[in-house]
Amino acid sequence: MQMNSKAIDSIIFDLGGVLIDWNPEYVYLDVFNGDREKMKWFFQNICTNDWNENQDAGYPLSKATAERIELFPEHEELIKMFYGRWEEMLGDEIEETVAILKQLIDSKKFKIVALTNWSHETFPKALKKFEFLQWFDGIIVSGEEKTRKPFNDIYELTLKRYNITSENSIFIDDNLRNVHAAESLGINGIHFKSASLLKKQLEDFNIYVR
Repeated sequence: MQMNSKAIDSIIFDLGGVLIDWNPEYVYLDVFNGDREKMKWFFQNICTNDWNENQDAGYPLSKATAERIELFPEHEELIKMFYGRWEEMLGDEIEETVAILKQLIDSKKFKIVALTNWSHETFPKALKKFEFLQWFDGIIVSGEEKTRKPFNDIYELTLKRYNITSENSIFIDDNLRNVHAAESLGINGIHFKSASLLKKQLEDFNIYVR
């Protein structure tokens, strides 16, 4: 985290893991009959995080699925489930953090936007499910921009599109890699771990929520 004496006027929120609970375990733990080791192997070797992040940068889901099946034909059904049952991986809003978001918005002191690594093909389902996504002054969806965190261009795009000054802004993300990337551009970073800790972290910037 970078501290500065300038007043914060903009707050940039990540979505997944901060405001929205998304976890492929909701599908695959049942599919693997509760065997976490088998599930872990599948995520480390077949439907990997790197593979999924490529789709977050705009790569077509159908093409990514077909290519993965071509590489691992013996896992065809399991691979198809990743995006075929994607909605079942989408949990509920993280209520405690959404409550903080609402207080910040209601204070009318800040420009509040979201910056998310998310496929443009699945994001409309989240928009339909979560009413609070309508509260933001704007949302940058990586899949729509054909780039993603932690690459500099998506942060720079966010700052430019919403007229945000880096040193007057805070970026909140549960992925430390993404926080460090924001900090390298002069944005104040908060590594999100819990809503209760977030309240204390915001106090470092003289921002107080209940």
